[in-house]
Amino acid sequence: MSPEALNSFFAILIGFALAGALTSGFQAFVQRPPGFGLLTQDAAPKAFAAVPFLVFAAPFIIMRNTVRGRTIEGRRVEFVALATIIAGFWSMMSGTFVLMLLETTGLIA
Repeated sequence: MSPEALNSFFAILIGFALAGALTSGFQAFVQRPPGFGLLTQDAAPKAFAAVPFLVFAAPFIIMRNTVRGRTIEGRRVEFVALATIIAGFWSMMSGTFVLMLLETTGLIA
């Protein structure tokens, strides 16, 4: 496996792990699962503050909604595959950002 492919694989894993940790922490703190409805809150500062959270938690939320949609609503497999690709790409981008941040701070080499 090439170093670039391995780096991308680790970025996807870190992105999904970060998304899962953020959503689990949010759910433990607020007692309800997070969703994209956070952007439609009444107070504009709350909705604005939710954007950075949703940027990193989105892969988990997308996959959770996709799996629930498949089991409850019986969505088509093509939709599930497309949502998985979108969540994976989003996870890779957020994981790459986290890896770059860790390299910049000197926590990893």
